Amino acid sequence: MTSLRALLAAGLCASLLAGCTYYEVAPGVYTTTPTSTFDRSWGAARNAMLEEGVRITQEERSTGTLRGDRNGIGVLALVRTQADGSVRVEFKTVGATSVDPQLIERISASYDRQMGR
Repeated sequence: MTSLRALLAAGLCASLLAGCTYYEVAPGVYTTTPTSTFDRSWGAARNAMLEEGVRITQEERSTGTLRGDRNGIGVLALVRTQADGSVRVEFKTVGATSVDPQLIERISASYDRQMGR
């Protein structure tokens, strides 16, 4: 009688295991949506300006242009997607740059840090 119970228990376990299904994700079917290179560069340029105390006065994401000022120094950031898909970021200062001649270098260094460079 105990061997019959053991046999029934083993059969029950085998039937439960046979009912289990493991679904594997097909390769190449799913994708993650990473932050675009432009978005990442735009955010880093904007944050670099803010981090260095630049008050942003104009943002035109469609043209990739950020304008701001700090102590009479005008700051311009241009974020451009190039033909090969890479992004070029350029910072420029105009006005009373003698008030803070290292501002542009600090903004650039802040941008590099935020981009992980």
